[in-house]
Amino acid sequence: MEQLLEIIYQRFKSGDLKAGEDLYNMCREAMKTDVSLGVKWLKILSEEISTHMGTCQNEETLRTLFTLHKRVLLVAAPHDFDSYLLYVEWNREPDKKFYPPRRKVLKRVVDAMQELADDKLDLLTVSLPPGSGKTTLAIFFLTWLAGKRPDEPKLTGSHSNAFIRGVYDECLRILDKSGEYLWGDVFPSMSVSNTNAKDCRIDVGKRQRFETLEFTSIGTGNAGLYRAADLLYCDDLVSGIEVAMSKERLDKLWNTYTTDLRQRKIGDHCKELHIATRWSVHDVIGRLEREYEENSRAKFIVVPALDDNDHSNFDYSFGVGFSTEFYHEQRDIMDDVSWRALYMNEPVEREGLVYNEDELRRFFDLPASDPDAIIGICDTKDTGCDYAFLPVAEVYGQDYYIVDCVCDNSLPNIVDARLTEILVRRRVGLCRFESNSAGGRVAEKVQGEIKKRGGITCITTKFTTAHKETKIIVNSAWVKEHCLFRDKSQYKRQSDYGKMMEMLCSYTVAGKNKHDDVPDGMAMLADYAQSFMSSKVEVFNRPW
Repeated sequence: MEQLLEIIYQRFKSGDLKAGEDLYNMCREAMKTDVSLGVKWLKILSEEISTHMGTCQNEETLRTLFTLHKRVLLVAAPHDFDSYLLYVEWNREPDKKFYPPRRKVLKRVVDAMQELADDKLDLLTVSLPPGSGKTTLAIFFLTWLAGKRPDEPKLTGSHSNAFIRGVYDECLRILDKSGEYLWGDVFPSMSVSNTNAKDCRIDVGKRQRFETLEFTSIGTGNAGLYRAADLLYCDDLVSGIEVAMSKERLDKLWNTYTTDLRQRKIGDHCKELHIATRWSVHDVIGRLEREYEENSRAKFIVVPALDDNDHSNFDYSFGVGFSTEFYHEQRDIMDDVSWRALYMNEPVEREGLVYNEDELRRFFDLPASDPDAIIGICDTKDTGCDYAFLPVAEVYGQDYYIVDCVCDNSLPNIVDARLTEILVRRRVGLCRFESNSAGGRVAEKVQGEIKKRGGITCITTKFTTAHKETKIIVNSAWVKEHCLFRDKSQYKRQSDYGKMMEMLCSYTVAGKNKHDDVPDGMAMLADYAQSFMSSKVEVFNRPW
C-alpha cells in the first residue's frame, strides 16, 4: 500500500491533478485498516496541494485544488491536530483566522501536542512570550481532544477565576455547531450535552459525573470537585511579578500544584500540558524542568522573543504578531532580568546573583592620564555554543577600566580574527590565554597574526585546573572592587559589550547557568592582575 501511495503521489507532484483525487481516495481506503498510514499520506497530500495552489494561475484548477484540500483536511482532522486547526477555521474571514498566519512558528508546538495526544509524551511544557498565541492554541487543543475522547475528563487550571472563565467561554465558541468554527464537521456525532457556567464545566456527548472539560483556579479549595483522566492543562499558574519575586510564594505555589491540582489526575495515563510566560527559575515549569530533565517522555519547548540574529520570532504573516522593532523597544524600557524572563524565557534567580548590577562600578570617561598598562585575558572556544571572551582592561593604579571586549560564539576562524583585531587596535601589551582545550593553538595562531600586523601584544598561556564555580565566586569580590564597566548609555545590548554585561549579571549560584564564559573570564582577569602584585619590588642604590 505504501508503495502504491508513493507512486500516485509522484504523479500528482508532477502535475497530474487527477492523481491528487486518487491519492485522497486511496488514503481513505488505507485508513480502514491503518489509520496512521492514511493520515500520514493525507498530510503529505495537504502540503503538496498548498504548494500547487501557491503557483497555480488557472482559476478553475485553483478552485479544484481548494475543494480537494478542504476534503483532505476534514478526513485527517479527527486524528491530526495540525489538520484540525487548518480545517476548523476554514469558513472564517482571512483576517480573523488564528492558526494559518502563525503556523510557521507554532507548528513545532502543535507537533509536540500531537505527541502528547498520541501517548508519545507524558509531559509537555511550552514557554513563549506574552501575546504569542499560546493560550489560544491550547484552547483549540482542548476542543480537539473533547471531540476525540469526550468520555475522559480534561482539567484546566490557572491562577484566577477570570482567566478560567475566558478559556471556558472560548471553548464554548469553538464547540458551537451553529457558530463560525467547523468543529461539528470534524466530529459530526458529537455535541455539547451540558454546560455549567457557574462551575465552568462542559459535557460533550453523554452526561457523566466528571465533565469532558473542567476549569478551575488553583488555591480555591474546590479542586477536589474536579478530575483529569485525559489531560491536566496548567496555564500561567504564576499570577504576576509579586508572586514571582517571592521565593516563599513560589514555594507555596509549587506545593499547591503538587498536593492539590496534580492530585486530581486519575490513573497512570493522564498527560500534563503546561503553558506559561516564564517568571522565575523557581516557577512550576522551572521545577518541572529540573525534575524531568532526564525523562525521554517529557519535552520542554522554549521560543524566545528574539532569535540569535536579534530578529523577532513572532512577526507572523498577515500583519499579526510582534515586529523586531517592538521587541527592541520593549527590551530598552525593561530591566534586563525581567526582559530575559518574560520575553526570552531565560529566567534568572535574582537572589543568587553573583554580580548584581547595582554593585558594579561604572564609568563614562577614562582618566586624563595615560594608563599604566593595557592588558587582556582570553577564554577561547573550540566548537559548540560556548563563547570566546576577551576583555581589554586599561590599568590606572588599582583600577581596571574594561574598555572593550570580544564576546562571540561564532565559528572559530571568525572569532580568532576578531581576537587579533582587538589586541592590535587596543594596543594591548600583555594578554594571557587559557591553554585548556584549543587555547594553546589559538594563542599561537593569534600571536603570529599580531606580529604580521605590527602589533605589540605579548601573549602567554596558562593551563587552568581550578574548579570553575569556586574560581568565579572567590574572585568576584576583586572584580567588584577593582573593575569599572562602561555606563549603560555607552553600549547596545546586542553588542559584544552588552552580551558581556548580560552574562556577567545573570550568573547565579542558585540554579543552572546557560553560559558561564564571561564570569569565568573575569575571574581569570582577577587572577592575572593579582599575579602582577605578588612579586616584591624593592628600590636600592646602584653599588657601582
